[in-house]
Amino acid sequence: MRYLVRARVKPGREEDLLSAIEQETLGQGSVAEGEYLRNMKDARVCEDETARWVEVCYCPTPLQEERPYWEEYFELTRVQDAHDRRKCRDENGTEAWACSGCDCTAKLEKKLKAAGTPFLESLRRAASGDCAEACNVSKRGEKS
Repeated sequence: MRYLVRARVKPGREEDLLSAIEQETLGQGSVAEGEYLRNMKDARVCEDETARWVEVCYCPTPLQEERPYWEEYFELTRVQDAHDRRKCRDENGTEAWACSGCDCTAKLEKKLKAAGTPFLESLRRAASGDCAEACNVSKRGEKS
């Protein structure tokens, strides 16, 4: 299944998260290891100041495997189905592991890509302390 994830970086965790991404250690030890880096590359910061990305997860509970890795750095504010669960070929048993090559969320991912700003760009600004204008990763309106 694919999920639309909304999250905020926990205050004070910006540098550690950026380091984990740049050193490619984010999600290390998880069966979904490479997915974390792809998610961060594709994530966007939207008007409500949440980072958003589409994530593939095969667990019976959404993000069951991934949640502890994400929660080290993020407050997950919302995790929702990214498309109709009944139409998911993996979920309905039509095709095992179908999500890895499925384009069911292509329209949503295209819409996300056009929204907000790239998450990594915002994270780099936050980690460097350069939040004077539009640092929406975790500052939530605080003045620098």
